[in-house]
Amino acid sequence: MTFDYDLFVIGAGSGGLAASKRAASYGAKVAIAENDLVGGTCVIRGCVPKKFMVYASHFPALFSDAPGYGWKVGNPELDWEHFITSIDKEVRRLSQLHISFLEKAGVELISGRATLVDPHTVEVDGRKVTADKILIAVGGRPIKPDLPGMEYGITSNEIFHLKEQPKHIVILGAGYIGIEFACIMRGLGSEVTQITRGENILKGFDEDIPTEIEEGMTNHGIRLIKNNVVKTIERVPEGFKLTLSGEDQEPLIADVFLVATGRTPNVDGLGLENAGVDVVDSSIEGPGYSTTNAIAVNEYSQTSQSNIFAIGDVTDRMNLTPVAIGEGRAFADSEFGNNRREFSHETVPTAIFSTPEAATVGWTEAEAREKLGDAVKIFRTRFRPMYHSLTGKQEKTMMKLVVDSDTDKVLGAHMVGENAAEIIQGVAIAVKMGATKKDFDATVGIHPSAAEEFVTMR
Repeated sequence: MTFDYDLFVIGAGSGGLAASKRAASYGAKVAIAENDLVGGTCVIRGCVPKKFMVYASHFPALFSDAPGYGWKVGNPELDWEHFITSIDKEVRRLSQLHISFLEKAGVELISGRATLVDPHTVEVDGRKVTADKILIAVGGRPIKPDLPGMEYGITSNEIFHLKEQPKHIVILGAGYIGIEFACIMRGLGSEVTQITRGENILKGFDEDIPTEIEEGMTNHGIRLIKNNVVKTIERVPEGFKLTLSGEDQEPLIADVFLVATGRTPNVDGLGLENAGVDVVDSSIEGPGYSTTNAIAVNEYSQTSQSNIFAIGDVTDRMNLTPVAIGEGRAFADSEFGNNRREFSHETVPTAIFSTPEAATVGWTEAEAREKLGDAVKIFRTRFRPMYHSLTGKQEKTMMKLVVDSDTDKVLGAHMVGENAAEIIQGVAIAVKMGATKKDFDATVGIHPSAAEEFVTMR
Protein backbone atom coordinates (compact mmCIF):
# COMPACT_ATOMS: atom_id res chain seq x y z
CA MET A 1 0.00 0.00 0.00
CA THR A 2 1.22 3.50 -0.86
CA PHE A 3 1.02 6.19 1.82
CA ASP A 4 1.24 9.98 1.65
CA TYR A 5 3.95 9.96 4.34
CA ASP A 6 6.32 7.50 5.93
CA LEU A 7 5.70 9.20 9.27
CA PHE A 8 3.00 11.55 10.49
CA VAL A 9 3.63 13.21 13.85
CA ILE A 10 0.78 14.68 15.88
CA GLY A 11 2.14 17.45 18.08
CA ALA A 12 5.10 19.78 17.50
CA GLY A 13 6.43 19.89 21.03
CA SER A 14 9.91 18.88 22.11
CA GLY A 15 9.40 15.14 21.55
CA GLY A 16 7.58 15.45 18.25
CA LEU A 17 10.13 17.92 16.87
CA ALA A 18 13.05 15.70 17.83
CA ALA A 19 11.47 12.56 16.38
CA SER A 20 10.40 14.17 13.11
CA LYS A 21 13.79 15.71 12.38
CA ARG A 22 15.65 12.51 13.26
CA ALA A 23 13.34 10.41 11.07
CA ALA A 24 13.70 12.86 8.18
CA SER A 25 17.50 12.65 8.50
CA TYR A 26 17.18 8.95 7.65
CA GLY A 27 15.35 9.76 4.43
CA ALA A 28 11.77 9.36 5.66
CA LYS A 29 9.02 11.55 4.25
CA VAL A 30 7.66 13.26 7.37
CA ALA A 31 4.83 15.63 8.23
CA ILE A 32 4.02 17.11 11.62
CA ALA A 33 0.74 18.72 12.70
CA GLU A 34 0.35 21.40 15.37
CA ASN A 35 -2.66 23.53 16.28
CA ASP A 36 -0.71 25.96 18.48
CA LEU A 37 2.66 27.67 18.40
CA VAL A 38 5.41 25.27 17.43
CA GLY A 39 7.53 24.28 20.42
CA GLY A 40 5.08 22.66 22.79
CA THR A 41 4.64 23.19 26.51
CA CYS A 42 8.35 23.59 27.24
CA VAL A 43 8.97 26.44 24.82
CA ILE A 44 5.59 28.16 24.95
CA ARG A 45 4.25 27.81 28.49
CA GLY A 46 6.70 25.74 30.49
CA CYS A 47 10.44 25.37 31.01
CA VAL A 48 11.61 28.33 28.91
CA PRO A 49 9.30 31.18 30.01
CA LYS A 50 9.34 29.82 33.57
CA LYS A 51 13.14 29.96 33.68
CA PHE A 52 13.03 33.60 32.57
CA MET A 53 10.71 34.26 35.49
CA VAL A 54 13.09 32.40 37.80
CA TYR A 55 15.97 34.60 36.66
CA ALA A 56 13.91 37.73 37.24
CA SER A 57 12.86 36.59 40.71
CA HIS A 58 16.49 36.38 41.83
CA PHE A 59 17.34 40.04 41.23
CA PRO A 60 15.80 41.40 44.47
CA ALA A 61 18.02 39.04 46.49
CA LEU A 62 21.06 40.23 44.54
CA PHE A 63 20.13 43.85 45.23
CA SER A 64 19.82 43.11 48.95
CA ASP A 65 23.11 41.17 48.94
CA ALA A 66 25.07 43.93 47.23
CA PRO A 67 25.64 46.19 50.30
CA GLY A 68 27.47 43.35 52.05
CA TYR A 69 30.05 43.61 49.27
CA GLY A 70 30.23 47.41 49.42
CA TRP A 71 27.78 48.26 46.65
CA LYS A 72 25.23 51.04 47.08
CA VAL A 73 21.93 50.11 45.43
CA GLY A 74 18.93 52.39 44.98
CA ASN A 75 15.27 51.43 45.07
CA PRO A 76 14.75 48.85 42.31
CA GLU A 77 11.33 48.53 40.69
CA LEU A 78 9.93 45.85 38.39
CA ASP A 79 8.29 46.95 35.14
CA TRP A 80 5.83 44.06 34.90
CA GLU A 81 4.53 44.92 31.44
CA HIS A 82 8.05 45.11 29.99
CA PHE A 83 8.97 41.87 31.73
CA ILE A 84 5.98 39.85 30.46
CA THR A 85 6.22 41.34 26.96
CA SER A 86 9.92 40.48 26.73
CA ILE A 87 9.25 36.86 27.67
CA ASP A 88 6.45 36.54 25.12
CA LYS A 89 8.65 38.06 22.40
CA GLU A 90 11.43 35.55 23.10
CA VAL A 91 9.00 32.63 23.19
CA ARG A 92 7.66 33.57 19.78
CA ARG A 93 11.19 33.97 18.41
CA LEU A 94 12.06 30.47 19.60
CA SER A 95 8.87 29.09 18.09
CA GLN A 96 9.81 30.55 14.70
CA LEU A 97 13.30 29.15 15.10
CA HIS A 98 11.88 25.65 15.54
CA ILE A 99 9.83 26.12 12.38
CA SER A 100 13.01 26.97 10.49
CA PHE A 101 14.67 23.83 11.88
CA LEU A 102 11.78 21.75 10.51
CA GLU A 103 12.15 23.38 7.10
CA LYS A 104 15.87 22.68 7.02
CA ALA A 105 15.22 19.05 7.99
CA GLY A 106 12.67 18.65 5.20
CA VAL A 107 9.72 18.09 7.54
CA GLU A 108 6.35 19.42 6.34
CA LEU A 109 4.51 21.46 8.97
CA ILE A 110 0.70 21.29 8.84
CA SER A 111 -1.24 23.77 10.98
CA GLY A 112 -4.33 22.38 12.66
CA ARG A 113 -5.66 19.83 15.12
CA ALA A 114 -5.00 16.28 13.94
CA THR A 115 -7.25 13.34 14.76
CA LEU A 116 -6.99 9.66 13.95
CA VAL A 117 -9.50 8.29 11.44
CA ASP A 118 -8.09 4.76 11.34
CA PRO A 119 -4.66 3.15 11.99
CA HIS A 120 -3.13 4.76 8.90
CA THR A 121 -5.27 7.86 8.32
CA VAL A 122 -5.15 11.26 10.00
CA GLU A 123 -7.51 14.17 9.47
CA VAL A 124 -6.40 17.79 9.91
CA ASP A 125 -9.08 20.46 9.49
CA GLY A 126 -11.02 18.35 6.98
CA ARG A 127 -7.97 17.15 5.05
CA LYS A 128 -7.26 13.43 5.23
CA VAL A 129 -3.75 12.05 4.78
CA THR A 130 -2.27 8.60 5.17
CA ALA A 131 0.97 7.47 6.79
CA ASP A 132 2.84 4.22 7.23
CA LYS A 133 3.62 5.12 10.85
CA ILE A 134 2.01 7.63 13.19
CA LEU A 135 3.61 9.19 16.26
CA ILE A 136 1.47 10.85 18.94
CA ALA A 137 3.35 13.53 20.86
CA VAL A 138 0.65 15.90 22.09
CA GLY A 139 1.91 16.23 25.67
CA GLY A 140 -0.26 17.08 28.65
CA ARG A 141 -2.38 19.91 30.00
CA PRO A 142 -3.16 21.39 33.41
CA ILE A 143 -6.26 20.15 35.21
CA LYS A 144 -8.40 21.71 37.91
CA PRO A 145 -10.41 19.95 40.61
CA ASP A 146 -14.15 19.96 39.96
CA LEU A 147 -14.99 22.33 42.81
CA PRO A 148 -17.14 25.47 43.06
CA GLY A 149 -15.39 28.58 41.74
CA MET A 150 -12.44 26.83 40.08
CA GLU A 151 -13.33 28.53 36.82
CA TYR A 152 -11.91 31.74 38.30
CA GLY A 153 -8.48 30.23 38.78
CA ILE A 154 -5.61 30.43 36.34
CA THR A 155 -3.24 27.57 35.52
CA SER A 156 0.43 27.48 34.57
CA ASN A 157 -0.74 28.20 31.00
CA GLU A 158 -2.07 31.64 31.86
CA ILE A 159 0.39 32.84 34.49
CA PHE A 160 2.81 34.02 31.80
CA HIS A 161 0.23 36.43 30.43
CA LEU A 162 -0.99 38.29 33.52
CA LYS A 163 -1.42 41.94 32.63
CA GLU A 164 -0.57 43.08 36.16
CA GLN A 165 1.61 41.67 38.92
CA PRO A 166 -0.52 40.05 41.64
CA LYS A 167 -0.45 41.73 45.01
CA HIS A 168 -1.46 38.49 46.72
CA ILE A 169 -1.46 35.19 44.88
CA VAL A 170 -2.83 31.98 46.40
CA ILE A 171 -1.45 28.77 44.94
CA LEU A 172 -3.24 25.44 45.19
CA GLY A 173 -0.97 22.42 45.02
CA ALA A 174 2.42 21.38 46.35
CA GLY A 175 4.02 19.68 43.37
CA TYR A 176 7.04 21.13 41.63
CA ILE A 177 4.96 23.51 39.46
CA GLY A 178 3.17 25.04 42.44
CA ILE A 179 6.39 25.24 44.45
CA GLU A 180 8.33 26.88 41.63
CA PHE A 181 5.70 29.55 41.00
CA ALA A 182 5.33 30.24 44.72
CA CYS A 183 9.04 31.00 44.88
CA ILE A 184 8.98 32.98 41.63
CA MET A 185 6.11 35.23 42.66
CA ARG A 186 7.52 35.78 46.13
CA GLY A 187 10.88 36.69 44.64
CA LEU A 188 9.17 39.19 42.34
CA GLY A 189 7.58 40.82 45.37
CA SER A 190 4.06 39.39 45.55
CA GLU A 191 2.54 38.11 48.77
CA VAL A 192 2.23 34.34 48.40
CA THR A 193 0.07 31.78 50.20
CA GLN A 194 0.32 28.13 49.25
CA ILE A 195 -2.31 25.54 50.16
CA THR A 196 -1.46 21.84 50.32
CA ARG A 197 -3.88 18.93 50.73
CA GLY A 198 -1.41 16.96 52.84
CA GLU A 199 1.39 17.50 55.29
CA ASN A 200 4.26 17.31 52.82
CA ILE A 201 5.30 19.12 49.68
CA LEU A 202 7.04 17.56 46.66
CA LYS A 203 6.02 13.94 47.04
CA GLY A 204 8.35 11.43 45.44
CA PHE A 205 11.58 13.32 46.04
CA ASP A 206 14.26 12.38 48.53
CA GLU A 207 12.98 13.42 51.95
CA ASP A 208 15.76 15.96 52.53
CA ILE A 209 14.79 17.94 49.42
CA PRO A 210 11.27 19.03 50.48
CA THR A 211 12.49 19.63 54.03
CA GLU A 212 15.20 22.04 52.89
CA ILE A 213 13.01 23.75 50.29
CA GLU A 214 10.17 24.25 52.74
CA GLU A 215 12.50 25.86 55.26
CA GLY A 216 13.83 28.18 52.57
CA MET A 217 10.35 29.10 51.37
CA THR A 218 9.21 29.90 54.90
CA ASN A 219 12.31 32.00 55.54
CA HIS A 220 11.61 33.94 52.35
CA GLY A 221 8.09 34.83 53.50
CA ILE A 222 5.89 32.29 51.76
CA ARG A 223 2.94 31.21 53.88
CA LEU A 224 2.21 27.48 53.73
CA ILE A 225 -1.22 26.21 54.80
CA LYS A 226 -1.15 22.43 55.12
CA ASN A 227 -3.82 19.75 55.38
CA ASN A 228 -6.43 21.96 53.75
CA VAL A 229 -8.45 21.97 50.57
CA VAL A 230 -10.47 24.76 49.01
CA LYS A 231 -14.20 24.31 49.56
CA THR A 232 -15.53 27.33 47.67
CA ILE A 233 -14.27 30.32 45.73
CA GLU A 234 -16.29 33.45 45.13
CA ARG A 235 -15.75 36.87 43.63
CA VAL A 236 -15.50 39.78 46.04
CA PRO A 237 -14.60 43.46 45.45
CA GLU A 238 -10.97 42.79 46.47
CA GLY A 239 -10.62 39.83 44.09
CA PHE A 240 -11.46 36.30 45.21
CA LYS A 241 -12.47 34.81 48.53
CA LEU A 242 -11.29 31.25 49.17
CA THR A 243 -12.94 29.25 51.92
CA LEU A 244 -10.82 26.35 53.19
CA SER A 245 -11.72 23.05 54.82
CA GLY A 246 -9.97 23.70 58.13
CA GLU A 247 -12.44 24.65 60.85
CA ASP A 248 -10.12 27.28 62.33
CA GLN A 249 -8.82 28.54 59.00
CA GLU A 250 -9.93 32.04 58.07
CA PRO A 251 -10.98 32.63 54.44
CA LEU A 252 -8.26 33.98 52.14
CA ILE A 253 -8.59 37.05 49.94
CA ALA A 254 -6.41 37.18 46.84
CA ASP A 255 -6.41 39.04 43.54
CA VAL A 256 -5.09 35.96 41.68
CA PHE A 257 -5.16 32.26 42.47
CA LEU A 258 -3.16 29.66 40.62
CA VAL A 259 -4.41 26.09 40.33
CA ALA A 260 -1.33 23.83 40.20
CA THR A 261 -2.97 20.56 41.17
CA GLY A 262 -1.59 18.40 38.40
CA ARG A 263 -1.48 17.71 34.68
CA THR A 264 -3.14 15.08 32.55
CA PRO A 265 -2.20 13.47 29.22
CA ASN A 266 -3.82 15.41 26.40
CA VAL A 267 -5.72 12.49 24.87
CA ASP A 268 -9.16 14.07 24.42
CA GLY A 269 -10.30 14.39 20.81
CA LEU A 270 -7.43 12.39 19.30
CA GLY A 271 -9.72 9.67 17.97
CA LEU A 272 -7.74 6.91 19.66
CA GLU A 273 -10.75 4.60 19.57
CA ASN A 274 -10.89 4.94 15.76
CA ALA A 275 -7.41 3.49 15.46
CA GLY A 276 -7.61 0.87 18.20
CA VAL A 277 -5.12 2.59 20.51
CA ASP A 278 -5.44 1.49 24.15
CA VAL A 279 -5.20 3.77 27.15
CA VAL A 280 -4.37 3.14 30.80
CA ASP A 281 -5.74 4.80 33.92
CA SER A 282 -3.77 7.63 35.47
CA SER A 283 -5.52 8.36 38.76
CA ILE A 284 -5.18 11.43 40.94
CA GLU A 285 -6.72 11.11 44.38
CA GLY A 286 -8.42 13.87 46.29
CA PRO A 287 -11.63 15.88 46.46
CA GLY A 288 -12.80 17.10 43.09
CA TYR A 289 -10.38 14.92 41.13
CA SER A 290 -11.23 12.29 38.53
CA THR A 291 -9.41 9.45 36.83
CA THR A 292 -7.64 10.42 33.61
CA ASN A 293 -6.10 8.34 30.84
CA ALA A 294 -2.65 7.98 29.29
CA ILE A 295 -1.68 6.17 26.10
CA ALA A 296 -0.33 2.70 26.84
CA VAL A 297 3.04 1.94 25.25
CA ASN A 298 5.78 -0.68 25.45
CA GLU A 299 9.51 -0.10 25.94
CA TYR A 300 9.82 1.04 22.32
CA SER A 301 6.98 3.60 22.66
CA GLN A 302 4.74 1.35 20.56
CA THR A 303 1.01 1.42 21.28
CA SER A 304 -1.48 -1.45 21.03
CA GLN A 305 -1.67 -0.59 17.30
CA SER A 306 1.66 -1.78 15.89
CA ASN A 307 2.24 1.15 13.51
CA ILE A 308 1.21 3.85 16.00
CA PHE A 309 3.62 5.14 18.62
CA ALA A 310 3.42 7.68 21.46
CA ILE A 311 6.07 9.58 23.40
CA GLY A 312 6.33 12.23 26.09
CA ASP A 313 3.76 13.36 28.62
CA VAL A 314 0.83 11.79 26.75
CA THR A 315 2.18 8.41 27.92
CA ASP A 316 2.58 9.63 31.53
CA ARG A 317 5.82 7.73 32.10
CA MET A 318 8.39 10.34 33.09
CA ASN A 319 7.12 13.81 32.26
CA LEU A 320 10.28 15.75 31.46
CA THR A 321 11.26 17.57 28.27
CA PRO A 322 14.64 15.83 27.81
CA VAL A 323 12.90 12.48 28.30
CA ALA A 324 10.37 13.24 25.56
CA ILE A 325 13.24 14.23 23.27
CA GLY A 326 15.13 11.04 24.13
CA GLU A 327 12.07 8.87 23.55
CA GLY A 328 11.45 10.60 20.22
CA ARG A 329 14.97 10.04 18.97
CA ALA A 330 14.99 6.43 20.16
CA PHE A 331 11.74 5.86 18.23
CA ALA A 332 13.18 7.40 15.06
CA ASP A 333 16.41 5.42 15.35
CA SER A 334 14.46 2.20 15.88
CA GLU A 335 11.91 2.63 13.12
CA PHE A 336 13.87 4.52 10.47
CA GLY A 337 17.56 4.34 11.38
CA ASN A 338 18.06 0.57 11.54
CA ASN A 339 19.12 0.95 15.18
CA ARG A 340 16.45 -0.61 17.38
CA ARG A 341 16.93 0.66 20.90
CA GLU A 342 15.06 1.58 24.07
CA PHE A 343 15.30 4.89 25.85
CA SER A 344 16.39 4.30 29.43
CA HIS A 345 14.25 5.92 32.11
CA GLU A 346 16.79 4.98 34.76
CA THR A 347 19.05 7.56 36.42
CA VAL A 348 17.39 10.59 34.81
CA PRO A 349 18.43 13.83 36.54
CA THR A 350 15.90 16.55 37.20
CA ALA A 351 15.67 19.90 38.96
CA ILE A 352 13.17 22.01 40.87
CA PHE A 353 13.72 25.69 40.07
CA SER A 354 12.51 26.85 43.44
CA THR A 355 14.29 29.20 45.83
CA PRO A 356 16.35 27.49 47.10
CA GLU A 357 16.92 25.45 43.96
CA ALA A 358 17.07 21.66 44.08
CA ALA A 359 18.30 18.90 41.79
CA THR A 360 18.47 15.14 42.00
CA VAL A 361 19.62 12.04 40.17
CA GLY A 362 19.25 8.35 40.97
CA TRP A 363 17.67 6.65 43.96
CA THR A 364 16.24 8.44 46.96
CA GLU A 365 17.29 7.28 50.40
CA ALA A 366 13.88 5.67 50.92
CA GLU A 367 14.08 3.76 47.62
CA ALA A 368 17.56 2.53 48.43
CA ARG A 369 16.63 1.35 51.93
CA GLU A 370 13.56 -0.43 50.59
CA LYS A 371 15.68 -2.36 48.09
CA LEU A 372 18.96 -2.78 50.00
CA GLY A 373 18.10 -2.36 53.67
CA ASP A 374 21.07 -1.86 55.97
CA ALA A 375 23.54 -1.92 53.08
CA VAL A 376 22.69 1.72 52.37
CA LYS A 377 25.13 4.34 53.60
CA ILE A 378 24.31 8.04 53.55
CA PHE A 379 26.78 10.89 53.18
CA ARG A 380 25.28 14.30 53.88
CA THR A 381 26.52 17.83 54.41
CA ARG A 382 24.77 21.11 55.15
CA PHE A 383 26.53 24.47 55.22
CA ARG A 384 26.23 28.19 54.59
CA PRO A 385 27.75 28.99 51.17
CA MET A 386 30.85 31.17 51.16
CA TYR A 387 28.97 33.81 49.16
CA HIS A 388 26.79 34.59 52.17
CA SER A 389 29.71 35.13 54.54
CA LEU A 390 29.50 38.82 53.63
CA THR A 391 25.75 39.16 53.02
CA GLY A 392 24.89 38.03 56.54
CA LYS A 393 22.04 35.84 55.29
CA GLN A 394 21.55 32.38 56.76
CA GLU A 395 20.96 30.60 53.46
CA LYS A 396 21.91 26.92 53.50
CA THR A 397 23.09 24.35 50.98
CA MET A 398 22.47 20.62 51.43
CA MET A 399 24.21 17.84 49.53
CA LYS A 400 23.65 14.13 49.87
CA LEU A 401 24.99 10.90 48.42
CA VAL A 402 23.19 7.54 48.66
CA VAL A 403 25.72 4.69 48.54
CA ASP A 404 25.53 0.90 48.46
CA SER A 405 28.10 -0.08 51.09
CA ASP A 406 28.43 -3.59 49.64
CA THR A 407 29.55 -2.39 46.19
CA ASP A 408 30.55 1.21 47.08
CA LYS A 409 28.41 2.33 44.13
CA VAL A 410 26.81 5.78 44.32
CA LEU A 411 23.11 5.16 43.79
CA GLY A 412 21.81 8.72 44.12
CA ALA A 413 22.91 12.32 44.49
CA HIS A 414 20.71 15.12 45.80
CA MET A 415 21.25 18.82 46.36
CA VAL A 416 19.38 21.89 47.57
CA GLY A 417 21.09 25.24 47.11
CA GLU A 418 22.27 27.77 44.58
CA ASN A 419 23.25 26.30 41.18
CA ALA A 420 21.97 22.84 42.18
CA ALA A 421 20.85 22.04 38.63
CA GLU A 422 24.20 23.00 37.11
CA ILE A 423 26.10 20.93 39.67
CA ILE A 424 23.91 17.82 39.58
CA GLN A 425 24.07 17.76 35.78
CA GLY A 426 27.78 16.97 36.06
CA VAL A 427 27.36 14.59 38.96
CA ALA A 428 24.70 12.73 36.95
CA ILE A 429 27.35 11.62 34.46
CA ALA A 430 29.26 9.87 37.23
CA VAL A 431 26.13 8.27 38.68
CA LYS A 432 25.01 7.10 35.22
CA MET A 433 28.43 5.53 34.63
CA GLY A 434 28.25 3.63 37.92
CA ALA A 435 30.89 5.59 39.82
CA THR A 436 31.79 4.45 43.33
CA LYS A 437 32.22 6.54 46.44
CA LYS A 438 35.93 5.81 46.12
CA ASP A 439 35.82 7.42 42.65
CA PHE A 440 34.21 10.51 44.14
CA ASP A 441 36.81 10.59 46.94
CA ALA A 442 39.67 10.31 44.43
CA THR A 443 38.38 13.28 42.43
CA VAL A 444 40.11 16.58 43.20
CA GLY A 445 37.68 19.32 44.17
CA ILE A 446 37.63 22.82 42.68
CA HIS A 447 38.35 25.18 45.57
CA PRO A 448 36.64 27.28 46.68
CA SER A 449 33.32 26.05 45.29
CA ALA A 450 30.15 24.53 46.66
CA ALA A 451 30.42 21.66 44.18
CA GLU A 452 33.64 20.38 45.76
CA GLU A 453 31.60 19.15 48.72
CA PHE A 454 30.43 16.24 46.58
CA VAL A 455 33.99 14.89 46.48
CA THR A 456 34.97 15.72 50.05
CA MET A 457 32.15 14.17 52.06
CA ARG A 458 33.45 11.52 54.47
